[in-house]
Amino acid sequence: MYNWQHKNWPDFKFDGASIDTELMKFMLKAGALKGMVTALPEAISTETIVQIMVAEAIKTSEIEGEVINRIDVMSSIRKNLGLPILQEPKDKNAIGLSQLLIDVRNTYTQSLTQSKILEWHNLLMGNNKRINAGQWRKGTAPMLVISGSASDPKVHFEAPPSKSIPKQMKGFIEWYNTSEISSPIIKAAVAHLYFISIHPFEDGNGRIGRAIAEKALSQGFDNPVLFSISKAIEENRADYYKALQQAQQKLEITKWIEWFSSIIMIALDDAEKTIQFTIKKVKFFDKYDKSFNDRQRKAINRILEEGVTGFKGGMNVNKYISITNTSKATATRDLQELVAMNVFVSKGAGRATGYEINI
Repeated sequence: MYNWQHKNWPDFKFDGASIDTELMKFMLKAGALKGMVTALPEAISTETIVQIMVAEAIKTSEIEGEVINRIDVMSSIRKNLGLPILQEPKDKNAIGLSQLLIDVRNTYTQSLTQSKILEWHNLLMGNNKRINAGQWRKGTAPMLVISGSASDPKVHFEAPPSKSIPKQMKGFIEWYNTSEISSPIIKAAVAHLYFISIHPFEDGNGRIGRAIAEKALSQGFDNPVLFSISKAIEENRADYYKALQQAQQKLEITKWIEWFSSIIMIALDDAEKTIQFTIKKVKFFDKYDKSFNDRQRKAINRILEEGVTGFKGGMNVNKYISITNTSKATATRDLQELVAMNVFVSKGAGRATGYEINI
């Protein structure tokens, strides 16, 4: 039996006291992060927010097994914030997702409405001709969450029938706007589970559900979140699906709330690392930027766009040529200059020589 099939659905039960310690840690750490970002110079503060939004966009897609272009996401977010961009974004899916995440931040104080949820879905899925974007799912076939091969599928969850979606979503929206849950973490956890259990769309439910969780956290903390929920979830993806599946079997969801709160604390730790990295990045450019030629600056920007995790595999001559569209001789000379400036550290020898940025 699934949660929505219980006679008391959606009367979720939980022991909020089980995460009192985590709630206190969250409020203290979230407050400290807000104070840290507010105290930063505007350029660093803005860059930190951009990095967090890029991480959210990339990871909320990766959770669903989809890959979007990082450069396009970065450019789209920066463009929508009125900031300089390296290139015009081309990936329409990246543009739509970026617009969704910016709207979640810009409208967090507003009540949740059906039109807003459908608008978000249209931004997310509007370029997919196979999906009825901005509409509740229809049809008589069961909505199943499955894994495995087509010949041997494993059903993890069956959502409510499509004909019940308008009523289910009316109830969800009313609950969201009138809930007396005071803890932002608990409300976000319940809202995410509740929405995902209804599964109102043909596709995109996870990404919209995480956007709703972000909205709940922002409203509860009275400030747009300064951390990426999806980055923390993606790093614990198997546990995420396991926790969801277990929570969708019943209405007693204390274990789900405990798991969700642990993810939020991981997200806060990641955000602190992002802030520290951004500060280092700005100081790095203050020190070296005038020493770089245009090719070197482009390559270094490309490396640093990867954020805290760094440039996968490091830099080498071939990657430098690909990024800067230059000759092998020029690439080798540029890289040697960067080593001489102590900007790059070389590793290996000969054709296996690689370079890591010294930031």
